[in-house]
Amino acid sequence: MASIAPSVHIQRAERVAHFEQDVWSIFTPLAIECQAVNLGQGFMNFPPPDFVVEAAREALLRNDCNQYSHPKGRPRLRNALAKSYSPLFGRTLNPETEIVVSAGANEGIFAIFAAYLDEGSEVILMEPFFDQYISNITMNGGVPVYCPIRPKGDATKNMAASEWKIDIKELESKITPRSKIIVLNTPHNPIGKVFSREELEEIGALAAKHNLLIISDEVYDRLYFNPQNHERIATLNGLWERTITVGSGGKTFGTTGWRIGWLIGPEALIEPALAAQTRIIFCVNSPLQEAIAIGFEQAEERGFFGSQVAAYEHKREKLLAVFRELGLPCTIPEGSYFILVNTEKIQVPSDYKFPDLLWQRPKDFRTCYWMAKEIGVCAIPPSEFYSKENQALAENFARFAFCKTEETLDAAAERLLKMKPFIK
Repeated sequence: MASIAPSVHIQRAERVAHFEQDVWSIFTPLAIECQAVNLGQGFMNFPPPDFVVEAAREALLRNDCNQYSHPKGRPRLRNALAKSYSPLFGRTLNPETEIVVSAGANEGIFAIFAAYLDEGSEVILMEPFFDQYISNITMNGGVPVYCPIRPKGDATKNMAASEWKIDIKELESKITPRSKIIVLNTPHNPIGKVFSREELEEIGALAAKHNLLIISDEVYDRLYFNPQNHERIATLNGLWERTITVGSGGKTFGTTGWRIGWLIGPEALIEPALAAQTRIIFCVNSPLQEAIAIGFEQAEERGFFGSQVAAYEHKREKLLAVFRELGLPCTIPEGSYFILVNTEKIQVPSDYKFPDLLWQRPKDFRTCYWMAKEIGVCAIPPSEFYSKENQALAENFARFAFCKTEETLDAAAERLLKMKPFIK
């Protein structure tokens, strides 16, 4: 008779032991369970452009594209990135020394932290932030330090994303002798803010004063709306030498599952990030690098970037019109593909039964849960993108993604209008 093996418990490492259940593992299954229109996670539910898909198909038929790439990335992609980005950075980028291809922007950021953080090194984050920053920092021994971007306009009315401001004195107060890196995200997720040149100059001056490395997360750099202009902090006087700029093929061409990103910066900063990445993943998948390279080679002649922005502006206006009809104030995004909606007027029934785990989270989790279950539209509670001490700043907001098909946005609009009786 076979004996029953005793249960095995092997202690997990402290670097992951503190992780809580994340927002995606709550709301993505919930959207499926409720058959809700998913405007939560920022993935496109429409295909990438045909010319990029065709490039991937052809690359798979070439043996050289199915073998290891150089850890820096395939030469064709680095050359295409150098050609596309050199005019935007106002300098001739060296594809051999100043560009590294990463397994998505997120892995690229992880590699930077691995290259530069010692145990106890501090990283300054502006809230709200991309939630993966936190684990990327702590798994590399770093300590996140937080400074909120606050709405300076009237958040009970429609307001421009530019009205969310960082207090530069408060930001400087977060810097200590242990500070090593400051992270900037522009265009910003989830606010949709495009930082102005003046704001970037103030942030850059702090970085120079305190000798900080700047990680400029610019994954939405091709998705900013008229009349905004996306300024790059690396182009400002003296800041190229201390900035690594992060980009994303997933955001640029609607291929979030391909996991192709890149790092751009001076050789002295890029070399350590490359050394770390080589030990983390060795190299990025080859055929999809080739496809993204061809995407950049053809994008300009096809007028792709301009037409993509126009399409996203249309989607943004379609979703904003629904919230205007509902009387729910919004932050009008200047870039990216998210809308922050003020949900304070929504009256969830006081006797509504929520799962116990939601009572351990801020109010926005319960608002978004009710919306998914009863209205049939899934949004994301943005308090997930704040430190615990500042989560209350987001409890009256919900984040909606508009990187969806017309049919999806129309279905969401029809369902959202069912909230009218619940809005005071």
